[in-house]
Amino acid sequence: MDLGLKGKTAIVCASSRGLGKGCAMALAEAGCDIVVNGRNEETLNATAGEIRSATGASVTAVSADVSTAEGQKALLAACPEPDILINNNGGPPPRKFTELGREEIIEGVIQNMITPIELLQASIGAMRQKGFGRIINITSLSVVMPIEGLDLSSGARAGLTSFLAGVCREVAGDGVTINQVLPGKMDTDRLRTTVRNASKARGLSEEDFIAQQQAEIPAHRYGNAEEFGKVCAFLCSVHAGYITGQNIKVDGGLVPYAF
Repeated sequence: MDLGLKGKTAIVCASSRGLGKGCAMALAEAGCDIVVNGRNEETLNATAGEIRSATGASVTAVSADVSTAEGQKALLAACPEPDILINNNGGPPPRKFTELGREEIIEGVIQNMITPIELLQASIGAMRQKGFGRIINITSLSVVMPIEGLDLSSGARAGLTSFLAGVCREVAGDGVTINQVLPGKMDTDRLRTTVRNASKARGLSEEDFIAQQQAEIPAHRYGNAEEFGKVCAFLCSVHAGYITGQNIKVDGGLVPYAF
C-alpha cells in the first residue's frame, strides 16, 4: 500500500534503537525524509546509516537529549517544519512510589509529558498552515492498565493523553491528527533489561521468566519494533486522516478490555 508520504519530513525522537528506530525505518520505507535522534552518537550514526542503506531515504542524525531546550532546538533546526512528529522518550526506571522524591517526579513529568507537549507546540502551527500533520505519541499500556513500579511513567503519560484529548479535536479540521500508540511487551533493549532484573529477583532463569510472560499474552510472543513501526507509519499516512484522539494498543491482546 502506498501511504502517500513520499517527500514528507518526519522527526522521530529517541530513534537510535528500539521502537523509535522501528518507526523511523517504516517512515523511511514509505518515502519520508527522516530526522533520527538519540543520546549515544555512535549508536545513532549507525542507525542513520542502516536506514539510508535499507531505504535510500535522506536521514539526518541529531545527537541530543529531547528533554532539554537545547536538544529540541537542535531537532527543529534540522527540520523546522516537520510534517510528522513522533514523540518518544525513555521513561523513569521502575521504582516503588514511596521511593520517589520530588525531583525525580518532576524529571519524570518533564520526560514523558512536558517534552512531547513542547515539541508539539513548536511543530503544529506549520502543520495547520499546510493542511497536513501527523503527531504520534509513543506512550505505554500503563496508561490504561497499572504496571507495578511504573506509577510515575503511568501518571506522566496519562497526563499527556488527557492534555491532548482536547487539542487533537481543535486541530482536526486543519488536517492534523494526534494519536497515541501504546506498546505492550515488545522485544527491545529495555524489555531485556527488565527481564534480566525481574528474573533474578524471582529466582528464575531468563528463559523461564520469558516463557511465563509470553504465556500470559494471547499472541504467545513479544511484539517487535518492525511491526510497531508499521502501525505508526499507517497512522501517519494519508489513509488515516479520519483517525485522531485515539489510544492504539499494540499488545498482542494483553489488555483484557472489551472497550
